[in-house]
Amino acid sequence: MDSNTHNSIHEHGHGHVLQVEKVFHMTSRVGENSYSHNSALQREKGNDVGPCFIAGMPGSFYGRLFPSKSLDFVHSSYGVHWLSKVPQGINNNKGNIYMGKTSPHNVFEAYLEQFQSDFSLLLRSRADEIKLGGQMILTFIGRSIKDPTTRDCYLVLELLAKCLLNMAAEGLIEEADIDTFNLPHDTHFIEEVKIIVEKEGSFVIDQLETFEVNMDANDNEENKNCGFDKFTCGQNVSRCYRAVLESLLVDHFGQAIIDDLFERYAEFIVEYLSMEKTKNFNIVISMERK
Repeated sequence: MDSNTHNSIHEHGHGHVLQVEKVFHMTSRVGENSYSHNSALQREKGNDVGPCFIAGMPGSFYGRLFPSKSLDFVHSSYGVHWLSKVPQGINNNKGNIYMGKTSPHNVFEAYLEQFQSDFSLLLRSRADEIKLGGQMILTFIGRSIKDPTTRDCYLVLELLAKCLLNMAAEGLIEEADIDTFNLPHDTHFIEEVKIIVEKEGSFVIDQLETFEVNMDANDNEENKNCGFDKFTCGQNVSRCYRAVLESLLVDHFGQAIIDDLFERYAEFIVEYLSMEKTKNFNIVISMERK
């Protein structure tokens, strides 16, 4: 994949003002992404191709990851809606695992404050690492309107909370365990994002846009050969959220309930899709380092 990126840079940059100064490939494997293949690619493209360094770093992005002024470009996809920790002071969020329609007002305030703190720290950390004029593009889940109590903010996670409550009613888990479980996750309104970027002050916003995608990524409306099937969609969405949330749920509730939980979750999603087909709301922001 790195060599494909390299080729694209060469094709679009050749003959234009754009000039790539440095490109490095961080792999010693045998194959098209290896150092040896990179050397062959440079010989093929000639002097137009410089070294390119591409790195994916483990660790929290709410803090430093790279050396100072070492980066030209940063991209994060579907990570920023995860908070560094569960907000404090939300012990009264009974029967919910996130913000929900029955959550007290202080829960919404706590989630917003945690996001403001985390996102500001992310901006400061990347500002130290990105060169002047460097770019950062972030894509993450958001919400369509300012009011965090609207259904598009919490619907999918509210369905999961209902599954847990049903299991508690059947004696499979303790309701007290649900009351002490909250997800370190938040959805953001586009204006909230804009205000934080402008207040932190390290970046200029180039573009700030929103877009919607189907709840099930496999539900492709542009493909006329791909018909919508609520049962398949329910299974796909359940598997997706299991991949994302399983480790958090296992840590709090144990492994034994997981299969049953996500089978119920798929059924709840199918039931919901029988009444309404919904989309996930997303935010994408492109920024330049001042």
